[in-house]
Amino acid sequence: MDTAVLFADPVSTAAIYVIMINWIGFLVFAWDKYCSQNGMWRVKEQTLLSLAAVGGSVGLILGKKILNHKTRKEPFKTYLSSIFVIQVILMVAMGIPGIREFVRSIFQ
Repeated sequence: MDTAVLFADPVSTAAIYVIMINWIGFLVFAWDKYCSQNGMWRVKEQTLLSLAAVGGSVGLILGKKILNHKTRKEPFKTYLSSIFVIQVILMVAMGIPGIREFVRSIFQ
């Protein structure tokens, strides 16, 4: 498939973005776990939360569960969960036609 055509479709572009940012979030989380086990320089929690905020919350949550990393770390755990809940609420809201049209009108 031609990449110009692929990126012309906003749904495909959004799907690719979400997949990529979640992979990046998971990999950065895995790197932080590796660093913590080997006494290396760690990834700042703010960086991890920033990745979550721009769409990588699922990747970070999966990393937390799969890698058993930062499972009890507060307030990181609460912030990550809050970001995820806000993103779910926004996704549900975008499914409501009136809200979706309002957002679309803002960006046109």
